[in-house]
Amino acid sequence: MASKRTPTPRRTPLADEPAWLRLRTRQLLLVAHLGREGHLGRAAVSMGISQPAATRLLQEMEDTLGHALFLRGARGMQATPGGEVLLRYARQVLNDFGTARRELAALAAGLHGTLRVGSVPSALPPLLAPVLAQFKARHARVAVAIEVATSDVMLVQLGRGEVDLMLGRLLEGHHDDEYETVPVLDEPQVVVARQGHPLGEVDTLTLRELARWPWVVQPPGSPQAGRFAAMMREAGVHRRLDVTETASTIATTALLEAGDMLAVMPASLAGHYARLGVLRTLPIDLPLRVPDVHLVWRRARELSAPAAAFRDMVLARRAADVAAAATAGPSPSAAARS
Repeated sequence: MASKRTPTPRRTPLADEPAWLRLRTRQLLLVAHLGREGHLGRAAVSMGISQPAATRLLQEMEDTLGHALFLRGARGMQATPGGEVLLRYARQVLNDFGTARRELAALAAGLHGTLRVGSVPSALPPLLAPVLAQFKARHARVAVAIEVATSDVMLVQLGRGEVDLMLGRLLEGHHDDEYETVPVLDEPQVVVARQGHPLGEVDTLTLRELARWPWVVQPPGSPQAGRFAAMMREAGVHRRLDVTETASTIATTALLEAGDMLAVMPASLAGHYARLGVLRTLPIDLPLRVPDVHLVWRRARELSAPAAAFRDMVLARRAADVAAAATAGPSPSAAARS
């Protein structure tokens, strides 16, 4: 019987790529069933084929690979070392097939379930809001929950599984061997104040002049906080600033509206509030660079079908934006400075 013999290799084992390409799904399915059942007859029944047909599939596979995969033993069919390798591969391939089948079926039926997204505030107007509008138009049965916070808070929630994925930044102590990260948003930082602020009538400003005014800044631990302090030091501002710390965009906006405080925002977020008639961008080019916003998810946790669909839509949106920017020239984000 094919299971008792050791075939003579007719090619270099495992190094012959065309040999691997000749493997068929039915052969991999037989390996998986045989590994589970330990008996060729029962494996054949599980597949709905005859035992002679199963014997032929196994023999063809062993001949193709130049390795005996299973041998009959006292406890039934036992995998050889080569069989163990192929068994792991077969299980992985069939599991991937199963995942793809389920996700395609879910897409055909209309996704349902829950999507939990974490985001830094700056990603909301230019990316998260338009992608979620598109997502909900396609998948109205998916319940969406959004958590908005700084990246350090989001990473904790992602690690606990409280969000499926996040739009934010990896920080010190978090490594990309634990997370999949794709850059999706990169934009300049600008200084904002309320509409009607006295500085809005000034043509040009310096950081030393701005240091005389009260500021709303993000708390320590956020990507912006350390860079803001370093920027002021490099500009020669060494005195203690009048600052109020908050990670809340709503609190920041309310504080700016209520008085003459200043704040730093990404250009797209500033543009959003300028269109609403709430804030304006002041005329100064900031030497402040924060890391790109990334789409982040955990490597060790398989994404749900809604989360995978959302991820793909974010990446498609990013690719379209990059292509549009390449053909249109300078980014329109400068329009926020009004």
